[in-house]
This record gives sequence, C-alpha cells and structure tokens, in this order.
Amino acid sequence: MVESNFPQPENNPRIHEILEPLFAEHHRQKCYPGLIFTQGKRKMIQINVPADDIPTLMQAKPSEGNDPDSGKNRPEVKGHADEVKDYILKRVKSDKPWILGTLTANVDPDPKKIKVIELGRGICIVAISRGVKLDITDGQHRKRAIHELIVSSEDAHLIADNDFPITLVLEGDDKQCQTDFRDMAQTKPLDKSLLLSFGLFEGRVGITKNIVDSVPMFEDKTEKIKGSPSTKNKLIYTMNYIAKFVSCSFANDPSNELRDYDVVKCSSIFTNCLEQFFKECQATSYISETNVNDLEIEDIAKFKDECLLGKSVGLDVLGHLLYKSYNKYAERFEPEKVSQLAQLDWSMGSSLWQDNIVKRDPNPKNPDKPYRISAGASAIRMAVDRAISTLGWGENKQPPSNPNPGFF
Repeated sequence: MVESNFPQPENNPRIHEILEPLFAEHHRQKCYPGLIFTQGKRKMIQINVPADDIPTLMQAKPSEGNDPDSGKNRPEVKGHADEVKDYILKRVKSDKPWILGTLTANVDPDPKKIKVIELGRGICIVAISRGVKLDITDGQHRKRAIHELIVSSEDAHLIADNDFPITLVLEGDDKQCQTDFRDMAQTKPLDKSLLLSFGLFEGRVGITKNIVDSVPMFEDKTEKIKGSPSTKNKLIYTMNYIAKFVSCSFANDPSNELRDYDVVKCSSIFTNCLEQFFKECQATSYISETNVNDLEIEDIAKFKDECLLGKSVGLDVLGHLLYKSYNKYAERFEPEKVSQLAQLDWSMGSSLWQDNIVKRDPNPKNPDKPYRISAGASAIRMAVDRAISTLGWGENKQPPSNPNPGFF
C-alpha cells in the first residue's frame, strides 16, 4: 500500500465519532466519503472507489450499431481498453508511477438509489443502494481495463490496493447524459510532438530528447509542442519528425519504440554520428554550425524549400540509410559510410529523389516550389534503394543480431 506523506493527527476522535455510526447504519450499502460541488447548474460529488468495487459499481452503456440513442456514450473502440491495461501493467511491473484520469458517471438522484448525507463544508457520505449501477459518462475504456485486471487471477494483486476517483453527476435524464458525453469529448487532440516532449524518458523518447538538446542541427530548431514547425520562429523539425528518424536509424522502422535500448549509450553513439554527418554535408553544414539567433528567417525558409533534409520524409530516408551503416558489433555508425551519405546530393532537384519521394508538379501554384512530396512507405523504399545503389553498398546485409549488443 502507498504510504501517506501527509501529517496525521495523533488523535481525532471527533471524526470517528461522526463517521463510524453512519458507516455502521449503511453497512449493507456501498458507502464512500465524498466532496460535494456545484457545476453547470447541477450537484456533483467526488468519491474515491477501491479497485475491487469498480466491476460491480459501474457500468458502460455504449451505443450499438448505427443507433447513437441506444446508449449513453460511444461504441467501444476496439483495442483501446487493452492499451490502457498494457500501460498499467508495464508501469506496475517495472515499479514506476502511473496514473489514470478521473472517471465520470451519472446516477438518478432518487433517494431509493443514492443517499447523500451532508456533513457540512461540502463534505458528505454517499450511500449507494445494492443493485444500483453508476452509468459511465466518460471513461468506459479505463473502467473496462480496471475491470479485466481486478477479475484476473494473475494480475488482480497488482492494482488491488489502488483507488480510483469518480466524479458522480446526480443526473437521471438520459438525453442530458448523452449531451454530457458529447461536451466532455470536445477536447482538442494533443499534437504528437507535445506527447513526445512529455513522454517517459526511455527508449526512443529518451534518445530523441537527448539529441534534440545536444545536436546543433536540432538544438533550438525543433518544435517541441505543436504539430508543425514554424519557419517564422526559425523551426525546421518537430519532435515527432525526429522520433521517427531515431527509430529508422536504430531499427529500420519509424514506429519502433526502442523500449529495450540504453538511452545514454545510444544517445551518445547517435550524437557523434549526426554531428559528423551534418558537418560534412554541404547542404546542412551552415544551418548546423550557425546558432539559431544568427540565422535569418530566409535561411530557414530556403533550407526547408530546397533541401530534402529540411522535411520529415528526408529524415526518414536518412534514418533508413544510417541503419545500413550501423555496426551492431562495434556499436557505432561506421564513419566511412556516414561520410559517403554526407556526400549525396540532398537537394530537392537531385535525380536521386526524382519520381520516388519528389515529383515535379507540371502546373505548380507557386513556380518557386515546383515539387510535390510523396511520403508513402513505397516511395521512401524506392528512394532508399536508389541511394544504396548509387553508393554501391548493394544489399549491405546486416550481420545476425548480437544477443548481447551492449545496449539491450
């Protein structure tokens, strides 16, 4: 059990004298201390519920088929509850902190279903009658994840000692409950760059954060919050661009999380590689070696317009090529091959990229930007294959994976 760090009174009989008789009186009901508050013209109550109570206390009423009025909230998204469950299990088993957002539920305020005993100052005791279910307004996937864990014979003990906060809306009108669900779903999705910036410092997130702060080409030139880099703010990349680049470079897969990689060692290896590449590459040396305060907006705009390495797809291509230069046994990117990559023509007009990721637009809206970018997997694969052929690397087959390559 998590121990409280808050100061505890040595003796507070008055609280016990008030609470114990109430809990004893309603012992056949589910009783919880609560905090009453008013919001949006309605009374609401915050309660904390032990994990064991969640499966029997709460129920989801998702819509079915093509009829939104058949339930109080959206149909379940397949796989989402499993993602929540996997998140909890991963954190618990690695002895790391974790958190789930507050669940929101509604219940008809009929006294036969729920009794709120007010104690003053917004404090209360909530007594919920047997057989009464709290209908979930928000959090059906979290509830399902908790439910499946607590009824599991293997995993129940991992969360059994935890409590989950519920905001209880005293509302019996189904139409209003649907409206509440819609209103709570109006939040703007977070940009991937922001999620990465606040991500756990491990795997590719940790490596990405390190190289963004240590590699001059990325330092102060990377958008860490929004989904696209603003040229006016002298930003070239986003955290998401670089995270995919990291995954391509180490695993040849832009979605690989690199969960078992040593962040410190891989960051050091990759930083050395990138500093060499960006310094030797004619297209990037000026941008890389010049402090962002000394760069003009026009410099950034020209680089992003004319150089493939100023675009996300360009980093993807470079990442796949760097993967081909990685020596797993020596635990380094081969400097000779990195130099060869730096000598490639990375301009948008290069024949290397024509008709794969770069296509000339016969009728461009802006004559100064006559190119269209194709960032699909097949286009990237064709670009990488052409570059490998030009370099004379052939298939450059990697040696069998080292079972103990040092950073796993």
